[in-house]
Amino acid sequence: MTEQTNGLVGHTTAESDIAIVDKFFSALRDKDLDTAESLLDNDVVYQNVGLPTIHGSRRAMRLFTGMQRPSLGFDLKIHRTAADGGTVLNERTDVITVGPVRMQFWVCGVFEVRDGRITLWRDYFDFYDMTKGLLRGLLGAIVPGLRPTL
Repeated sequence: MTEQTNGLVGHTTAESDIAIVDKFFSALRDKDLDTAESLLDNDVVYQNVGLPTIHGSRRAMRLFTGMQRPSLGFDLKIHRTAADGGTVLNERTDVITVGPVRMQFWVCGVFEVRDGRITLWRDYFDFYDMTKGLLRGLLGAIVPGLRPTL
């Protein structure tokens, strides 16, 4: 299949599947929620393992509407990516910023891409690591020199 979807070649190679996931994260980083939502299948399943599962692109994107405020932000650094047969895996550091607090934590993500859209987004993370990230972020808000950076 060489169908053109969302400006990317749909489900033909591991590289195109990785490009879709990368474009999705770039859109979230840039607060371009329309583009991010266009890369999610209408029936996407979004799971943060250990938390309730979210079904549907509109419900998933509602989590990110708050990020439109100037005091909130999202960033990430992808450390490794692998893809095979429509599945993309990445190991990354996610960053959530709330005012002067910058929380960073490790995440492993699994994405299933079909016809140029993400049908499954499952993130695995450690609550202990997230708590450490929050404490470091709070400390960095008090002592700017200790603020975490990617």
